[in-house]
Amino acid sequence: MTELFGAGGIAGGGALRIAGRDLPRDELAGWAASVAAEIAGAEAVAVHATASAETVAAVVGGLLAGVPVVPLPPDSGPAERAHILGDSGARLLLGAAGAHEPADGDPPFLPVDGLPRSGGGTAEAGAGDGTAMILYTSGTTGAPKGVLISRDAIAAGLDALAAAWAWTPDDVLVHGLPLFHVHGLVLGVLGPLRVGSPLVHTGRPRPEAYAAARAEHGGSLYFGVPTVWSRTAADEDAARALRGARLLVSGSAPLPVPVFERLAALTGHRPVERYGMTETLITVSARADGERRPGHVGTPLPGVETRLVAEDGSAVPADGETPGELHLRAPMLFRGYLGRPEATAAAFAEGGWFRTGDIATIGPDGWHRIVGRASTDLIKSGGYRIGAGEVENALLAHPAVREAAVVGTPHDDLGEQVTAYVVADGADERQLIDFVAGRLSAHKRPRTVHLVASLPRNAMGKVVKTRLGDGAH
Repeated sequence: MTELFGAGGIAGGGALRIAGRDLPRDELAGWAASVAAEIAGAEAVAVHATASAETVAAVVGGLLAGVPVVPLPPDSGPAERAHILGDSGARLLLGAAGAHEPADGDPPFLPVDGLPRSGGGTAEAGAGDGTAMILYTSGTTGAPKGVLISRDAIAAGLDALAAAWAWTPDDVLVHGLPLFHVHGLVLGVLGPLRVGSPLVHTGRPRPEAYAAARAEHGGSLYFGVPTVWSRTAADEDAARALRGARLLVSGSAPLPVPVFERLAALTGHRPVERYGMTETLITVSARADGERRPGHVGTPLPGVETRLVAEDGSAVPADGETPGELHLRAPMLFRGYLGRPEATAAAFAEGGWFRTGDIATIGPDGWHRIVGRASTDLIKSGGYRIGAGEVENALLAHPAVREAAVVGTPHDDLGEQVTAYVVADGADERQLIDFVAGRLSAHKRPRTVHLVASLPRNAMGKVVKTRLGDGAH
């Protein structure tokens, strides 16, 4: 049976540094073994997932024990927190004593920092179809759903990415992403543990911290979300400091084309973009040794099948122009939604195809471009189907525009109109509408532009489009 942490086990790789604290692999192995001994036999355990060594030890301990781990966002509100803890059936809540504030209804709390770091026995439960993690969706269309991720899915996903990105023990991974999502936790912590590479987690994903990690630790592989890369591109010194890195990877949301181009100019690296969801892990990516196209997320990873489907269920041609809903079959797919058989069944089409809910185009050469979510990013206006991302990139090409989000809003004649929310300095509505009309087809221009102070974003930097009309931000 394949070990989730690779042939060398937890201790067989480079050291970890989490938010300024060194965590040698042998110490992590002993600490995680102590956690595993404490939680053995539990139905599930939640982890107060701060950016800390305690979070890493707790998660790895759960995996050693074969107990499903439920990462709990440390900034979750009372209702979200109660829902995740109750819905998951977590019997314990693990975390650092100093960072935990108990709430009514919490399961018993286990302070990980109080456990010995020389626990006996580090035998691993091996990979398999047992549930490794229960990750909760963002809940934009109702209460968050628990996504059941197996050990096999994690192993398959990480191995595919290691091959695509030429990720080896010689790399030093650097990122500062939250440790309660796929990007920061599965890719960003379990990835280096499986590959055997060192990890430098910067606590927060600040450009100056990324630059310092290059100088101090020889950072070679960097993970970031578009907000991180946008801020890095705006900090010329920090961006230029990354010239000696090997690979910059962007994910969790589309990277605006202007950010891609500026980052490439300053760092000398054309970023690798990739596509994934909580339910699928990462399934499509550009390659370390291949082309990187602005606005595209690459081609399917080995073992991954994709197709596009129209609203009537018919096939959409792979012509690079016609959008359709992206369906997937892959070894990284989730096992279902916890306690929701009807939602699980509805998420799959005949033949085991997972309905992503994302709208995409696929070119004749297999390159994928994500247009956006079917619910918010496919705008049907006057008989046209318009991808919000294309309009957003056109707006971001204007030198005065710093951020842009585009949605469809009701229109008596057109059904929906293109409406933009823009953070800009020194540009007015008419100028921005005309600017887009000069770059795209006339029917794609925004009919309304709202100039706002900021856009609402979640913890991963994604714009929460359902909150765009709530007022000024």
